[in-house]
Amino acid sequence: MTHAILDLLSARRSVKAAALTEPGPTADELQRILTIATRVPDHKKLEPWRFIVFEGEARAKFGEVIAEACKAEDRMAPSETRLDTERARFLRAPTVVAVISRVVEVPGAPEIEQVLSAGAVCMNLVIAANAHGFGTAWLTEWIAFSPRVRAALSLAAHEKVAGFVYIGTAKERQPDRDRPDLAKIVTRWQG
Repeated sequence: MTHAILDLLSARRSVKAAALTEPGPTADELQRILTIATRVPDHKKLEPWRFIVFEGEARAKFGEVIAEACKAEDRMAPSETRLDTERARFLRAPTVVAVISRVVEVPGAPEIEQVLSAGAVCMNLVIAANAHGFGTAWLTEWIAFSPRVRAALSLAAHEKVAGFVYIGTAKERQPDRDRPDLAKIVTRWQG
C-alpha cells in the first residue's frame, strides 16, 4: 500500500466552513476531484447522484435564495443579522458542491444502496479535494431540507441533498478530535 494514501486517510480532518478561504480548486482540479468522486460502488450503474457547483458570484446569488427561504420558512421573523448570515452561507468557501442523491426504482437496486452510493460520492469528493491540498467541510444544515431551496435547486421528487461540500484553503490547521475507541464499537461474530 502507498504510505501517502494511508497518511492522508489517517490524518484527514474536516475544516469548519468558516475557516476556508481562497484559493479554491482551479477548473482542471475541480474536474479531477469530481471525476474521482464518482469512482464509488454503483450497483447497476445507475449513477444515483449528481453535482451542482457554486463558484464566484453564483455563491452570493444563491445566498439571496437561502435568505428568502429563511424569511419564508422560519417560524419567527429572522433578524437582519440572521439573514446576513444566510446570505453569506456559501461565501464561506470559494467552491461549494451540492451532491444530490437520486434514488431510482429499479428491480435489484435497493434504495439504501443508492443512498449509500451518494454518501460514498461525498466522501470521495472530500478525500480527493484533501489530496489536492484543500480543506473541506461536508455539511447539510437546514438548507438541505428547505422546500424553497429544493425548488431553487430544481430537485425532482426522488432527489435529496446528500450534502454541500465546501472546498477551499484552510486558514489554519485544525486540531484533531477524539476518535472512536475500537474496543467499544467492534465485535466479532462467533456464531
